[in-house]
Amino acid sequence: MLFAPAARREALFALYAFNYEIARVRETVTQPMLGQIRLQWWRENIAAAFGDGPVRHHPVMEPLAATIREFGLIRDHFDRLIDARETDLADEPPASLSALENYAEESSSRLIHLALEVLGARGPAATDAGLHVGVAYSLAGLLRAMPFHARAGRQFIPADIAARSGLGEQDCRALRSTPALRSVIAELAAAASRHLGLARACRAEIPRQALPALLPAIVAQRSLLRLKRAAYDPFDPAVAVPDPLQSWRLAAAALLNRY
Repeated sequence: MLFAPAARREALFALYAFNYEIARVRETVTQPMLGQIRLQWWRENIAAAFGDGPVRHHPVMEPLAATIREFGLIRDHFDRLIDARETDLADEPPASLSALENYAEESSSRLIHLALEVLGARGPAATDAGLHVGVAYSLAGLLRAMPFHARAGRQFIPADIAARSGLGEQDCRALRSTPALRSVIAELAAAASRHLGLARACRAEIPRQALPALLPAIVAQRSLLRLKRAAYDPFDPAVAVPDPLQSWRLAAAALLNRY
């Protein structure tokens, strides 16, 4: 966001603040129904913002409504983001890699698409790159956060991949690294890397104003590299250590017009 034009930063901040609010719903409620009520609150206020009606007084919703109206954002992205977070309230793992990638697209790529709209980069190349960056960033983030999710009883490893590899659910819950787990993590990391490659394949066609929305690709790449160095053990403490050079890497990428 810091690499976006100053005139667009408040709008981007409103988008990311909204995403933060809905992404943390599961961790802030004790029952799925309470989470559904909170997400419904966001649905109703998003609908009001697009219908030019009044929205509730809220430090995130009010600037978000102003952003929606100023930049003519697409409502479907908001609806899909909220729907994706509703699936977070259940504990069932995705059925397949395709289902996991779809979740990553709905929960991450949609936000990048909104950021691209704010930045005035609505062309097909930027949209396609945003889709793949979002999926890669989401998958890399899920792998990095696997210890946290395992402690909470959540499982993002696709059921068919887990069954094929003989992965034991109890090993994940106990934060126990096994050859089967490392094989599965390597397969998911390879999927994230493929999406990064697809996003970068059209880099020559991407307008410069789109770059701030696509910089999460840099973060995803570093996360995947760290995971590879840990031999695809998601429970290796080194995987979760913050990158002390991340700000410099992002700055360099922005300067070189790369993502």
